[in-house]
Amino acid sequence: LKGVWAAVKQRVNEGAPLAEALAEHPKIFTGLYISMVRAGETSGALDVVLDRLADFTESQAELRSKLVGTLVYPVIMLLMALGVTSMLFVFVIPKITKIFESQKMALPLPTKFLIFVSKVMIDYWLVIALVLGLVIYFGRKYIRTEKGRPKWDHFLLTVPVFGPLIRMVAISRFCKTLGTLMASGVPLLTAFDIVKNVVQNTVLLEVIETARDCVKEGDSIAAPLKRSGHFPPIVTHMIGIGEKSGQLEPMLNNVAQSYEVQIDSRLRAMTSLLEPLIIVMMGVVVASIVFAILMPILQMSSAI
Repeated sequence: LKGVWAAVKQRVNEGAPLAEALAEHPKIFTGLYISMVRAGETSGALDVVLDRLADFTESQAELRSKLVGTLVYPVIMLLMALGVTSMLFVFVIPKITKIFESQKMALPLPTKFLIFVSKVMIDYWLVIALVLGLVIYFGRKYIRTEKGRPKWDHFLLTVPVFGPLIRMVAISRFCKTLGTLMASGVPLLTAFDIVKNVVQNTVLLEVIETARDCVKEGDSIAAPLKRSGHFPPIVTHMIGIGEKSGQLEPMLNNVAQSYEVQIDSRLRAMTSLLEPLIIVMMGVVVASIVFAILMPILQMSSAI
C-alpha cells in the first residue's frame, strides 16, 4: 500500500485528478470507490464523500466478518466429526471385525453394513478421493459457465434457511451501495452500473439490469423490482415512497440498515441452533456405530 499511495501522490502532483490516480490501481480501488471520489471532486464535497466511503467500507467489512464468523465454527465442527468417524471406520472397526470373523458367527444387518463401509473406505479410499475431487472440480467449472452460474445462483436463493439470508445480504448491499452513490452525487444510471458489480448473484443482477433499462426509459425504480418477485414488498414499497417524496437516498439507507439488523439477528439464531444440532448429529452417528458393534458382542455373551 505504501508504494501505491506514493504512486497516487505522484500522479496528483503531476496534475491528475485523485479519481484518475486511484483508477490506475483497480486491484485496490473498486469502481464504486473511484466513481464516488470522482463525484466528490466534481461537486467540491470530496471530504464528505470520503467520510461516506469510510462508513460504507467499514459496514460492508463488518457484515462480511459476521458471515464468515458464523460459518467458521459449524464447518470446523463438521470437519472434526468427519475426521473422528473416518478414524473409527479405518482403525477401530477393522480390529473388531477380526474378532467377529474368528468366531464365525452370523452378524446383524447394521454390523454387516458397518463392516462393508469400513472395507470400502480402506480398500477404495483413493478412488473415493479421486471421484470427490473430480466432482468438485467439474462442479466448480460448470458453475463458472454462463449456463451453470444462473442455475447455481437460483438454487442458492431457494435453499432453506440459507436462501433467505443470501437474498437479504444481496438486497442490503444493493440498497446501501445505491443510496451511498446517489447521496455522493453519482448519476442514477451510472450508480446502477456500479451496483451490478456489488451484487454477486446473477439472478438478482438480471433484475437490477432490467430495472436500469426501465429507469432509462422513464419508469420508476420500484416498479420493475416489484414485478421481478425477487425483492420483498416492503423493500419496493419503501423505495416507491422514497421516489415520490424525493427522499430516495435516506430511504435506501433505512432499508439497508433494517436488513443489516435482521441479518445480524438471523446469524445469531443460526449460530445458537447449529452448535447443538451438529453435536446431536455427531452423537447419533457415534451411537449408531457403537450399537452396531455391541449387538454381535451381546450375542456372543448370550451364547456363552
